[in-house]
Amino acid sequence: MQTSSPHCFSRRHVLKGLALTGLASLAGPARLLSAAGAEEHMTLGFSTYGLKDLSTVDAIRTLAGIGYDAVELTVWGEWDANPETQTPEKIAQIRQALEETGLELTSLMENLTPSEDDAEHQLTLERLSLSASLGVELSPEKPPVIQTTLGGGDFEKKKALYLKRLKDWATATGDKGVTLAIKPHRGGGLSQPAEAVELIEELGKPEHLRMCYDYSHYDFRDLPMEETIATALPYTAHIAVKDAVMDEKTGKVRFVNPGESGRIDYAKLIRLFHDGGYRGDICTEVSSQVWRREGYDGVTAAKECYARIAPKFEEAGVKRGR
Repeated sequence: MQTSSPHCFSRRHVLKGLALTGLASLAGPARLLSAAGAEEHMTLGFSTYGLKDLSTVDAIRTLAGIGYDAVELTVWGEWDANPETQTPEKIAQIRQALEETGLELTSLMENLTPSEDDAEHQLTLERLSLSASLGVELSPEKPPVIQTTLGGGDFEKKKALYLKRLKDWATATGDKGVTLAIKPHRGGGLSQPAEAVELIEELGKPEHLRMCYDYSHYDFRDLPMEETIATALPYTAHIAVKDAVMDEKTGKVRFVNPGESGRIDYAKLIRLFHDGGYRGDICTEVSSQVWRREGYDGVTAAKECYARIAPKFEEAGVKRGR
């Protein structure tokens, strides 16, 4: 069982990568971690957040057939991979599908919100422990991270609660050898990488507490990609990708599938993270703003995401692998 945080980087490795990309001046030494990964490749994955209508086994086999290297399983209540609905037989079938296809299970997507109520907090800890146990059962040699947003609100008003609860959250997953990756989300109480780093560092950099990077949540906010990567890089355990566009009718930002708008330079994003030492997943994600539309087809979306993002690895000069 893996007992250290995945995709962490040595000081030397990170500084070398940042220097190569011109980002060294943007990353302070306090953000550099102690462990280094040996893999030279990254993976391209797809989140079953956009495949709600498929069983987990069918989703895994479908994604492998398209060409993906990895999968993120959404474990929310209405999805097939919800840990509360698993049986030993079902877990065995999912694990067999992963083994037969060679698809790597890189992440479990949760949707949790810290609570002031101690009883609710305990229920959240139990849920995290259950999800972590599922991750270990499905991929014991390399358990997936668990990524989650932290709900809505204002960061300064929520910060004390986050600090109060996140250490326990990371302990709940860490006891299983699983890393918790908090995801800054547009409009959320936690909404940008600097805030996630602030929490992690003020908590003393818990071994199993990291962040999930998704530039679609920082676009249109005067948060340049290079700067957000420099901030997030030392603590990034997972990367999600999708596009953000400005809706001319509403004047609001909305999400579209990764690569659809052409706004985000994914080859550059992949190269900067790789040069900085990241060796995890680039996980394509279909927003609920997309999959809730009438006529949406998840398999078609997965194929389109692959066609747009897979070539970006070659353009970046980064190897993919399972």
